[in-house]
Formats: sequence, structure tokens, C-alpha cells
Amino acid sequence: MIEPLLIIALSTLILASAARAAAPPSSDTAQKSLADSTRHSEWVDIPMGDVKLHTWIVYPERKDKAPVVLVIHEIFGMTDWVRSIADALAAEGFIAIAPDLLSGIGPSGGGTESFPADGVRDAIRKLKPDEVAKRLNAVRGYGLAQPSANDKTASIGFCWGGGMSFNYATMQPKLNAAVVYYGTPPTDDALAKITCPVIGFYGGSDNRVTSTVKPTQAAMDKLHKSYAPTIYDSAGHGFLRQQSAREANQKAAEQAWPATIAFLKKALE
Repeated sequence: MIEPLLIIALSTLILASAARAAAPPSSDTAQKSLADSTRHSEWVDIPMGDVKLHTWIVYPERKDKAPVVLVIHEIFGMTDWVRSIADALAAEGFIAIAPDLLSGIGPSGGGTESFPADGVRDAIRKLKPDEVAKRLNAVRGYGLAQPSANDKTASIGFCWGGGMSFNYATMQPKLNAAVVYYGTPPTDDALAKITCPVIGFYGGSDNRVTSTVKPTQAAMDKLHKSYAPTIYDSAGHGFLRQQSAREANQKAAEQAWPATIAFLKKALE
């Protein structure tokens, strides 16, 4: 016979496990995830001077105001996977806003969709951090102006976008948190300007990026800044997107995403 107190303890453990955020969609499952989502989502054009930033926004289903998370795409530009990540964040209670940072830069004033496949990466590489921050500020302002938003914001980015998320923390003093997925850090001088906690997730087999973690940790510690990196053994670059590429990627995604959500909830709510 199971003691009542043990039953209560087991029930609590099960509920805690159920509350743990599941891994988000991979590139293989992004389209289906978007099609199956019940959350309200829409494209909006956010004005920034003469440019309109084509932006995907997803609203959470909750009764109170929600924090805003800016989703910064990879070097591949705006994709279904980026949109599915925004939806996954909204599922956890955040207003998720994913701008196409190539808006107005492409042929005939288009964005990601207007470039030939190889042209997207080249165009993104030419984006200066100051210009990216300017665009993110416009998107952040739009998010905060929504009646359903509270006054907290964070950034999250992947690959190139991970580096831009880290950099944005050096340029937006009112940012409440920054999440970096396998992105390179700003310069040590820029790190001194960070006012919010930063968390990072890296693949153990992604030495090009992961080799920067230890010196960045040392620099942040010296500056008394909050930086919490995790390196996942044998995971590769882009492991959250390419979960099916190797077992280590799947394992890393299943561990990194719940940690991401816990970090954002602590910082924003």
C-alpha cells in the first residue's frame, strides 16, 4: 500500500515534470508546428523611418499582461523555423516578436524572401551591429506599446542572431535579459555596457564559437556581470534547429530549452 504522503510527493513530481518546457520544433517539424498552433499570430509592418520591418508576432494565451521577447533569426534570415520558435515562446507565456532584419534591404525594397538563396547570407553579413540594434529598438518599442504587454523585454538569438542578441545587451540598457544560442560575443570593451543577465547555450563540437566562451566568462566575471554559459558535449552548431542531425543535438535541445524558459521567466515575471 502506498502511503498518502508518498502519493502527494509523486503527484508533485509528475506535475513538475509536466510543467517542464518541451524542446521546441526543429527545422523538420516547424511547418507542422505552425499549422497546428492555436495561438493568435500575425504579420505586422513596424515603421522605422522610411522602412517597414516585416515582423512575425505571436501572442500567448494568458489572463494578465505578458513580457516581450525579441526573436533574432539566424544567418538564413526569416524562416518557418524562426516563426515556430516565436510560437514556442508564446506557448510559454511570452509575446514573441520575430522581425525580418533584412526588411527593405532586398531587391525592390524586399526582405529575406526577395533574395536569391545565396544572397541572404551575404546580405546579413553586411548588416552592422548598430543598424541591427536600431531595428531591434523599433521592434521592442512596438512590443512594449501593445496593450497586452508589461514593461519587461528580452532578446533571444541563434547563430548570427545569437551574437546579435549578446550585442544588443550592450546597446539597450533597458533590456531585462539576453539569451545567446551559439553566437559569438561582443568585444570586452562592449561587455562593460551590459546591464542585464545573459545566458548562453553552446555545442561542444562547435569550437569556432565555443572557444570564445571561457574568455568571455572571465571578462564578464571581472566586470561583475551575470553570464551563465552551458556547453553540451558533442552537440554541433545550430543544435536547436538541427535536432535530428545527431543524437547529441537532440539531447542538447531537450536540456537547453527548459533552461531558456526558466531563465526568461525568472528575469521577466
